[in-house]
Amino acid sequence: METALTKLVGVRHPLVQTGMGWVAGPRLVSATANAGALGILASATMTVEELRAAVREVKSRTDRPFGVNLRADAGDARERVRIIVDEGVRVASFALAPSRDLIAELKDAGVVVIPSVGARRHAEKVAGWGADAVLVQGGEGGGHTGEVATTVLLPQVVDAVDIPVIAAGGFRDGRGLVAALAHGAAGIAMGTRFLLTSDSTVPEAVKARYLAATVKDVTVTTAVDGLPHRMLRTDLVASLENAGRVRSLARAVRRAAGFRRISGLSWPAMIRDGLAMRHGKDLSWSQVLLAANTPMLLRASMVEGRTDLGIMAAGQVAGVIDDLPGCEELVTRIMAEAAQVLRTLPHPDG
Repeated sequence: METALTKLVGVRHPLVQTGMGWVAGPRLVSATANAGALGILASATMTVEELRAAVREVKSRTDRPFGVNLRADAGDARERVRIIVDEGVRVASFALAPSRDLIAELKDAGVVVIPSVGARRHAEKVAGWGADAVLVQGGEGGGHTGEVATTVLLPQVVDAVDIPVIAAGGFRDGRGLVAALAHGAAGIAMGTRFLLTSDSTVPEAVKARYLAATVKDVTVTTAVDGLPHRMLRTDLVASLENAGRVRSLARAVRRAAGFRRISGLSWPAMIRDGLAMRHGKDLSWSQVLLAANTPMLLRASMVEGRTDLGIMAAGQVAGVIDDLPGCEELVTRIMAEAAQVLRTLPHPDG
């Protein structure tokens, strides 16, 4: 299936595996790429040296195009961009809108720039700055998310920009792909669906928690870092929502100290990161610290398998996923389903 997305990035299928921290590592990204979709390596939870090593590992596992997801507001963003350029990575995606200068630097080096957005005005802004495509996530998506459903937000963005639009939030199968194409998208991006594959390195016990979840077990909370965050409802989430300020601050300091040891960041740097993630919100100091070390909460589950100590970001679609296929099987199945749906749609000529 050829779309504006497949032509832009050089993949066979209009499917994107999103850059999930602690999840989208070399194994998952290369498996996705080898299946003919676009795998995105998550770099926010890596040091600069770890990122370069991860990029080289992906290149050793596949000769297909792949991407790297960056935080545009990171203090070392330029170093990470240099790795992308030096290593010949095809795509740079961003969780926050990159600057006009950063987009220009990447494009001049031949890198395809795809920012993620959650509102029409953000899509218009990055398109005006020269972004090659935009990934738009509706409120059904996992992690930090907005309030507008994909089916409402997607056509708004498609109508507003003249670059390829990738739809995210609520997708898992071929029916969803066809629906997104009908709205004018050039493809779909999936996080939770790729997390729940046999190629994902997430511990099996954690995958089992996702598979056991119903749609009602996926919630949106601001208790973690003050921003709307979609995740599985657990005892930890409930305790964060019910904790007082003193208890929340003490817990945040402990977790921040752990993340500081792993990341090598200084306390001032962590505070700056936390403040940068506020997005103009009136956050308490505990929320600022939690915003800075949310990766630590994700790591506890996604790496260590401690669902009692960590959070599990999840799209609403987690409640309707019940298997763990490999990436090759998943991609093949989605494309076959899409073809079948297209064949069974009523033809305008009867």
